[in-house]
Amino acid sequence: MKKQLFAAAMILGPIVPRGEISFLLDRNKVAVVNERLRVSNAMYRGEDNVGRPFTVTAGSAVQASADEPVVRMENLVARIKLAEGPAELSARGGTYDYDREVVDVTGPVNFTAADGYRMTTSAIAIDLQGRRVTGSGGVTGAIPAGTFSADRIIADLDARTVTLDGHARLLMAPGKLRMP
Repeated sequence: MKKQLFAAAMILGPIVPRGEISFLLDRNKVAVVNERLRVSNAMYRGEDNVGRPFTVTAGSAVQASADEPVVRMENLVARIKLAEGPAELSARGGTYDYDREVVDVTGPVNFTAADGYRMTTSAIAIDLQGRRVTGSGGVTGAIPAGTFSADRIIADLDARTVTLDGHARLLMAPGKLRMP
C-alpha cells in the first residue's frame, strides 16, 4: 500500500498544481554506501595546454574513504582531438592518487590514433605534474613507417619524445618514412 501511494505521488506530482509533497524515509530501509565517492559513467572534459579538446570517461569511479586519496576507476577511455585526427587510449581500469597526482593504469592499455599510430602495453603510470608517462611489462605498436616493441616505454609529454627501453626492436618499411 505504501509503495502504491509513493508511486501515485511520483506520477501525479508533475500534473497536480504546484505544492509541496513531503515524505519520510526510514533510515533502516535506505541504501547506504560505505564509500566516500561512487560515480557511474563519470566524464571529465577539458583542453590540453595548446587548446585541444579531450575527454576522460570511466564506467565507474570509487573512493573508499577520505583517508585514502585514491580513486579506483574501471573501463577507462581517454580521447583527444589532434591535428591529424582523433586519438584514443583505453584500459580496463586504474587508480588516480590525487595527493601524488599520478594515474596508474592497468592493462592491457591500447592507444590508437587516426594517422596510423597504435600501441599496446600492459601497464602505464602517468605523472601529471611531471608530464611523463612510463609503461612497463612490454610494449608493442606500429607507426606509419613500421612496427616496434620493447620492454618499457617512457614518454615526455612536454618534449614530445618517446623512448623505447630494453630489448627495443624497430622494423621499418622502406619508403614509408616521411620527413617534415
